[in-house]
Amino acid sequence: MKNLAAKTSRIEIPITSLTLMQQNTEVINQWSESAPYWEKHREIMREMFAPVTQALIEDAEIARRRAVLDVATGPGEPALTIADLIGSEGKVVGTDPVPEMVEAARREAHRRGLRNASFEVAFANDLPFPANTFEAVVSRFGVMFFASPVDSVRECLRVLKPGGKIAMAVWHFADKNPFHYVVAQLVEQYVKSPPPVPDSPDAFRFASPGKLQAIFSEAGVAATSERLLQFSIRAAISVKSFWTLRSEMSEKLRTKLATFSKQQAAELKRDVIEALRPYSANRGLSFPAEVLIVSGRKAPA
Repeated sequence: MKNLAAKTSRIEIPITSLTLMQQNTEVINQWSESAPYWEKHREIMREMFAPVTQALIEDAEIARRRAVLDVATGPGEPALTIADLIGSEGKVVGTDPVPEMVEAARREAHRRGLRNASFEVAFANDLPFPANTFEAVVSRFGVMFFASPVDSVRECLRVLKPGGKIAMAVWHFADKNPFHYVVAQLVEQYVKSPPPVPDSPDAFRFASPGKLQAIFSEAGVAATSERLLQFSIRAAISVKSFWTLRSEMSEKLRTKLATFSKQQAAELKRDVIEALRPYSANRGLSFPAEVLIVSGRKAPA
């Protein structure tokens, strides 16, 4: 363990087994409470992040009849979208450490009658599959929250077939993504947040170009690459509905709002709605967005 920590210290904080267990427990507790809201807003989120899903499909070279793993699938995306692409002769498995998220994904797969999609409870650094099982591995906005990204990417590589592709999506800088920062900046005026500890789980942990790509290389991914995906987050909802979505789905925001008085909460909602009006159009909301897509390949045997 000491040798591993020394080897990766230039990228992430050394993590002991006890710390890893504590962080895993915190992750489950935080996201368990969010799971009902992620299921509630599933279709809107699918619409918003369809361009990211498509980018992952392209960079992971996912096609019909492929076996695909979606790590940190949440309530089932992008696994459910991939299930439609790969057809009945393909298979996609989604994993997530939060049982409530996995149950939500299973309910949707059952509702849609998908027989080529299944979901399992698992942490990214301990996947319950034999080596060389999948032809592609993807993760959309998951790796930022892994307790040990190097170990998790290495584990993804283990279950990937030789020559298979791995692709992960992470947020670029916060100021490039008003989807996040418009609300965050206004909340900061009421409740100040301490700066995140370097390399601690956070939405913008891998916002710096090259940082996640270095993790891939450290884990043994071959032929790594990174590209900037610029797109629009679009959803056919009102500004008020978007505020409801953000305030329900974000565990951090829900925790802060719980400390507000009724007057403060009403003032914040009013300020957020006003700040979001520039992103509102006749057909709903549209935010400019930037995401990094990092990909690579498992070296041939």
